[in-house]
Amino acid sequence: MCQLIPQNYQTATPSAEAEDLTEAVFRQANEAIIITDAENRVLHINPAFRELTGFTLEDVLGKTPEAFSILPLDDTQTTRFMREELRLRDRSKSQVSYQSHDGQFYPGMMSINRVRDLHGEVNHHVIVLADLSAIPSHARHLSREVYFDALTGLPNLHLLTQLIQESMAHADKSQTPLAVCSLDIDFFKKVNDQLSPQVGDVLLSTFSQRISHLLFGDDVLARVGGDEFVLLLHYGVDEAFFDKLLASIRKPLMIEGQSVRLTASLGVTLYPQDAVQGDVLLRHANQAMYRAKQRGRDTFHIFDPDHDRLLQVRHEQRQRFIVALKNDELRLHYQPQVDMRSGEVVGVEALVRWQHPEHGLLPPAEFLPVIDATSLEVDLGEWVLETAMRQLSLWSQNGIKLPINVNISPTHLLVSGFSQRLAALLARHPDVPPRMLKLEVLESAAMHDIQSALETMAACQRLGVNFAIDDFGTGFSSLTHLRQLPVNLIKIDKSFVRDMLSDQDDMAIVESVIYMANRFKHPMLAEGVETLAHAKALLALGCELAQGYGIAKPMPAEALPMWLSDWPTREDWSALTH
Repeated sequence: MCQLIPQNYQTATPSAEAEDLTEAVFRQANEAIIITDAENRVLHINPAFRELTGFTLEDVLGKTPEAFSILPLDDTQTTRFMREELRLRDRSKSQVSYQSHDGQFYPGMMSINRVRDLHGEVNHHVIVLADLSAIPSHARHLSREVYFDALTGLPNLHLLTQLIQESMAHADKSQTPLAVCSLDIDFFKKVNDQLSPQVGDVLLSTFSQRISHLLFGDDVLARVGGDEFVLLLHYGVDEAFFDKLLASIRKPLMIEGQSVRLTASLGVTLYPQDAVQGDVLLRHANQAMYRAKQRGRDTFHIFDPDHDRLLQVRHEQRQRFIVALKNDELRLHYQPQVDMRSGEVVGVEALVRWQHPEHGLLPPAEFLPVIDATSLEVDLGEWVLETAMRQLSLWSQNGIKLPINVNISPTHLLVSGFSQRLAALLARHPDVPPRMLKLEVLESAAMHDIQSALETMAACQRLGVNFAIDDFGTGFSSLTHLRQLPVNLIKIDKSFVRDMLSDQDDMAIVESVIYMANRFKHPMLAEGVETLAHAKALLALGCELAQGYGIAKPMPAEALPMWLSDWPTREDWSALTH
């Protein structure tokens, strides 16, 4: 019955203190322990064994475990094959059926460790019998199939959920970690299709046996699906163990005379670091397993609770942003753009704000990163375009004829059908000339997929809508883009303009951008103009268009008429026109 795997044998005689400690552990252990001699005949049992089975030492002394009804769970060809293979090893683990004190048989997990003396000879065996009695006593009369997988004899998902709860309680009590591992065979369907269903079943049974024999003590292997398994590991496993586990899985299995090679993807979460409920632990292990598959399979991935909490927060923030769109909590503010030489107001840039009912008016930096590179960017972009077009129509009715520049994200620009939806929007506002809407795209947006960007921008220009390159100079191929992209305006990034008077490098960049724009005959506009000194320096370099706090901060639409009436009276800025 002894089915065994390699373990270092004893190399020193224990001290009296160590012997006392060992004896205390033996007597106080929750698991049933049997000590047998080299021939596997019982020498000693602990109190937990007596409580579990009802047998006293006198009942079992000198007998083998089979003699007092600890038997293999089944006697299939697969079990016999694995048993024979493991006779050569010094440690094993297998499922058994044991007789309890009520005379009934119940499933258990038996670990056997062969202990050697200083000369390498077998001295005795330590057998640990772990009761799988997470099954409530009132339910023990139920069919075995309720709690165990019919093919492999392993605990099923129903029993696993109870075992997880018990394992968590044990981990809390003993202050030891618990690893919940989700294991999925890679490409099993393909392998199974190449074999007959019967051979596929033998493969799964043999696979589960191999994994079982790598476990320790009261560790648990459960089968929760076709080729999906879960391990509960109680002994402080580390990455080396997972490497060993995957390496063992890679070794070929002999099935019906065929050599079959498998790999698996393993997801791990550790309790109590991942301090959640049992069902959530299992879900986190599954998430980690799918991440291992995404990384190429035949590997493991350990769940990161902190990262998951960040993802959860990000998900909740995105859900809240969806509510903001639905509840009309977003606002557009408008920042004027002027010709510094003539003093003329040439347009405004639409900038989104969130009028949060609890946190007040939020700037874009507070919420745009949350939706970056998601479909919500498209939803927001569509809302901004529609709102800007309605505003153009209202201003036109009140005699204000100013183009609105709208920022378009890379995700939005390159989404399928962008130009068609823009055409439909323009058709819904026939009183607004298309030239009054200008689209600002980041340099990086064009660089992401230059061909698609060129085609989309050309289609929009055929509708009468012009483009500006925003934050020019921050990309990697500015000159190339300047030559290729059909843009009508280049905006010099405010990060360069803001410090151009105090930083020679920023001044050099601004000079270079202005030089290139002039060479290619593109108008340019400087962002971040905060003082008259900035304005004078830019004019001296040949840049006449500007926007920035020195001119005006972004403002609600209803505030713009008053600002327009006050702007000509700004003597400091009007002095630049002379």
